[in-house]
Amino acid sequence: MAQLKTLIDTVPRFWRDDRLPFIEARYLAEGRSDSYDKHAHQTFCIGAITAGASNFFMAGMQHHVHAGELVIINPGQVHICKPVDDLPWAFCMLYVDANWLAALQTELGQVRKPEFQAYTSAVSGNIFLYEGLLDLYQTLIDSEAELLSKQGNVIQYFSEVHKHLQSAPAELQLENARLKLAADFIHEHCTQDLSLDDISAHAGLSTSYLFRAFRKQYDMTPHAYLINRRVQYAQEKLRQGATIADAALEAGFADQAHFQRVFKRLLAATPGQYQA
Repeated sequence: MAQLKTLIDTVPRFWRDDRLPFIEARYLAEGRSDSYDKHAHQTFCIGAITAGASNFFMAGMQHHVHAGELVIINPGQVHICKPVDDLPWAFCMLYVDANWLAALQTELGQVRKPEFQAYTSAVSGNIFLYEGLLDLYQTLIDSEAELLSKQGNVIQYFSEVHKHLQSAPAELQLENARLKLAADFIHEHCTQDLSLDDISAHAGLSTSYLFRAFRKQYDMTPHAYLINRRVQYAQEKLRQGATIADAALEAGFADQAHFQRVFKRLLAATPGQYQA
């Protein structure tokens, strides 16, 4: 079985490479004290639990996940992770650009429109994919591994992911068109001081209906969705080399302290740890 190098601290380790801009990795060796508030990612996420156990909430369901299992999170899926008290908690997570993965899915024979095809599984015990993820992570962080090897391993692994995971039926991937207009409006204008009136006018909905229906569709209020998107925007700026203060300001946060608190609450890491 693949093994990860032991890290003895509680600091999350992030990996990025400008030559592979469509994938990012995170490893946490000890996170039993970390808790993640309700949030979502723009990317497709797949992670291997390497120690301990956690309660994982997504799509109205609770999953008890433990070492040896994978968690699978489609782009935009709201989720919460709470480690089980007094148990170790360690994981290795890969974040993959949804457009890059959609293009791979299409090449592998997807017959629908060339858009990301969601997967139905939230948790998997597939040992082949589990060990493959840990092997891929070791290749990605290996400073001596050549770029060509890394590229090939990424393509091979996510080809296997698509082969082994079941795709969601088309009807389960449909969104209310007007609510999607609202979500897209928040996404594009997240740095601005938005109101329900701004969003509902763009989507052609009443403010009261928008609030109720949006929360039901996305499992977040419009405001929570906005804050989550601002954190994503700030992550993009940090990856590009912006200072923490500039990233906070550009993302629409009132001050750096508020940004730091929200970032930590959603991602269980500080902006400085993420940038490093």
